[in-house]
Amino acid sequence: MPLEGLSALRHSSSSADSNYPRPLEAYGWFPELDDHFTSVADASWVPGRIVRVDRGRCDVVIADGDREVAVVHADTGPVSDPDPMKAPCTGDWAAVSVGAAGAYVQALLPRRTAMVRSSASQRSEGQVLAANVDTVGVVVALDTEPDLGRIERFLALAWESGAQPLMILTKSDLAENADAVRETVEQASPGVDVLVVSATTDDGMDILSALLTGTSVLVGQSGAGKSTIANVLLGRSTMETRQTRRDGKGRHTTTTRELMPLPGGGVLIDTPGIRGVGMYDATDGLQQTFSEIEELAEECRFRDCEHVAEPGCAVIEAIEDGMLPQRRLDSYRKLLRENEWIASRSDARLRQERLKALKAHGKEGMANMHAKRG
Repeated sequence: MPLEGLSALRHSSSSADSNYPRPLEAYGWFPELDDHFTSVADASWVPGRIVRVDRGRCDVVIADGDREVAVVHADTGPVSDPDPMKAPCTGDWAAVSVGAAGAYVQALLPRRTAMVRSSASQRSEGQVLAANVDTVGVVVALDTEPDLGRIERFLALAWESGAQPLMILTKSDLAENADAVRETVEQASPGVDVLVVSATTDDGMDILSALLTGTSVLVGQSGAGKSTIANVLLGRSTMETRQTRRDGKGRHTTTTRELMPLPGGGVLIDTPGIRGVGMYDATDGLQQTFSEIEELAEECRFRDCEHVAEPGCAVIEAIEDGMLPQRRLDSYRKLLRENEWIASRSDARLRQERLKALKAHGKEGMANMHAKRG
């Protein structure tokens, strides 16, 4: 949008009777956001949704009059934060100032949901993959053997986000035993719909389109077919696609997270392929992902049962009876240990940062005292 039009837009949008959020309803705006926006915004700011973030700047969709929307390229300096959990993310709702000098993201509205994984850094921090999401579509390709452990990781993060997970098994036209794989994945995804689709033949795509309401995000490994699915859902070749490598590993084609409106309503966020799916404070998500184990544990004789060799262990009995695969219990234990480890590291990091801040304040206080004494 030309800069000369931003100032006029700012003044027209701030009038009491302009109904400025109405064009943003197609991007997920709902009435409850009015109060959040009013509590953080200056009278001259306008609401918008971040559709893309890239190196300190982002694209934000805002209202342009009563019926249209415009995308402005805004500076995120006012809300920049070294903590990646607090930094602007695709899907965030924001308060934006616009004027002849440019556009700036001045404040972020509280997040309703957020999908978070452990960051790749050594600081034990979380990384927000997408914010204010209603459905997390975990995309898994059927042209290779699905990794059930990785699926369980994605589902744990999806449940923890507060959104509804959805398993999307793609490339059914390349699979010889799609139904058998679907049944296996269903056993590892209690409480989650599992859908088999093919973007090439359109098999199942109409059902997928109907299930993706509100704000949806697609996550999965590179080469799973996320961008191909996105192109079909969007009705155009928006996302670049590339052929999977001969060894079955994917190629990174999507390099940034981008939010786009769907023709039938709602918006879609496509994400880059994720190789590492680290746990980050996902206790509730793990309980949801392994809900059958949690339910069985309620029937154990001892409340602190570790499901190893204790008498009266309902979990072990279910494994012996063939009702629960040993693999599920092993995966549950592994992810719990990982989650506890990252939580302990995060707590240690926070303690170190608080101690560092206290020391800095102490040094500042001593310097001020010496300055007063001359």
